[in-house]
Amino acid sequence: MAIQVDVQTRNIRMSDHIKNHVEKKAGKLDHYLPAIEEAYVELTYHKSARSAADRNVAQITVRGKGLLLRTEERADEALVAFDSAIDKLQRQIDRYKGKHYHGRGDGRSASDVEENVAPEDDTGELPPLIARRKQFRILPMDELEAVEQMKLLSHDNFFIFYNADTSKINVLYRRRDGSYGLIEPEVG
Repeated sequence: MAIQVDVQTRNIRMSDHIKNHVEKKAGKLDHYLPAIEEAYVELTYHKSARSAADRNVAQITVRGKGLLLRTEERADEALVAFDSAIDKLQRQIDRYKGKHYHGRGDGRSASDVEENVAPEDDTGELPPLIARRKQFRILPMDELEAVEQMKLLSHDNFFIFYNADTSKINVLYRRRDGSYGLIEPEVG
């Protein structure tokens, strides 16, 4: 069964090469998951994007019976963004199949497993939704030291530190373009 592939472009000229490449790769998605009936691919060029690597956006949406998966990738070229999005979508399909087709290994289907309800305490109220608490010692450091510590510890998303310059807790985070951002909370 061949799936229906709809390709749309915005601010990009649709060449035969682009259309054939997209239809060929997106048309094979039903080999990974037969429930897929249609794929919608949108290739967009954003002239005003801050980074050249974010200017071309490929968004893929697949639909089928009881199925909706969507992915978006950005790159400096439209076909590179599309290929990255297809790879990401294939990983999503694998996760979907693992959850819906492969089961839990104990022979029970997803509908047979009862939902875990949080236990009530003596007062009849549900406990808070905090699943884990973690305590750690923070040492005073400046922003450059915090960036260095973040790299050394391989913290890819964020790093909490006590800013020696401002005498406050700050959060350092990595932005999509690879630069860093700093959150300086204020008590209001």
